Amino acid sequence: MPSGPTTAARTPFVLLVVLLLGGGLITLLLLNSSLNEGSFKLSELKKRTTELTDQEQELQRDVDDRSAPDALERRARELGMVPGGSPAFLDPDGTVRGVPAPATAPPAPATSPPAQPPAPATSLPAQPPASATSLPAQPPASATSLPAQPPASTTPGR
Repeated sequence: MPSGPTTAARTPFVLLVVLLLGGGLITLLLLNSSLNEGSFKLSELKKRTTELTDQEQELQRDVDDRSAPDALERRARELGMVPGGSPAFLDPDGTVRGVPAPATAPPAPATSPPAQPPAPATSLPAQPPASATSLPAQPPASATSLPAQPPASTTPGR
C-alpha cells in the first residue's frame, strides 16, 4: 500500500494542532504581560494612596493643633480680640436677660514683654515714607466689643 495518502491526511491536522498550541502560548504570554502591567499599576497606586494618607494625617494634625482652645485663644489675642463678659440673652417675648456690656481687655500680665518677631529678610528703608508718618496711630477695633448703649428693657431677677 502506498504511504502517500495517509500522510497527506495527517498534515492539516498536525498543522491545526501546532497553530492552536502556538496561538494558546502567545495568548498566555499576552495575558501574563497584561497582568504584570496591572500589578505594577496597582503597586504604584497603593504607594500613592499611602503618601496621600500620610499627607492627610499631617494636615489633620495641623488642623487639630490650630483648633485647640489655647491656640485659638492665642491667635484671637494676636488679632486684637478680647474675651467677652457676661452674656445677655434675648427671650422670645423680646425681653433682655442680663446686662449687655462692651468687652474689655483684661490687664496684661506682669511678666516679661512678648518677644518681638525677627526682622524681615528683605531690606527696608530706615525711615517710613512721609505719607505713612502723617497718619495718627489708632488702636485696632475689637471685633467682639459691643456698642456702649443701655439695654432697651431689662428684667432683673430672671
